[in-house]
Amino acid sequence: MEESSEPKVLALVRDLMFVSRITSVAKATGAAIRVIRDPAALGDQASQLLLVDLNLAGALEAAAAWRRSTGSAVVGFVSHVDAETIARAREMGLDRVMARSGFVEALPAILGAMVCGDASSARDLKK
Repeated sequence: MEESSEPKVLALVRDLMFVSRITSVAKATGAAIRVIRDPAALGDQASQLLLVDLNLAGALEAAAAWRRSTGSAVVGFVSHVDAETIARAREMGLDRVMARSGFVEALPAILGAMVCGDASSARDLKK
């Protein structure tokens, strides 16, 4: 995991297994990423993309506020059975809301696009 002052990708994730999965894919694709485990620590940190575990308490609100303040893309992932969180995330303006399984499948493409400087493709990925 690269710790630069302005990584292209932030990941708001507390689950250690998922952090490991995300950082492994980031390393394989060459994407600069910083992991944040506490939604309160997100603030308005500079980045082109935020990956966020929407099942983490306070993460949805923090991600929506970050999206409003930075204008950068947000890709949220959540349990596929959590329809209420999925609906709220879309209402709050997150660019993409994906089931965890879909997120895992799309992660190499999402991070690969970031390495190529194409943050907009993260917004356009299928659910």
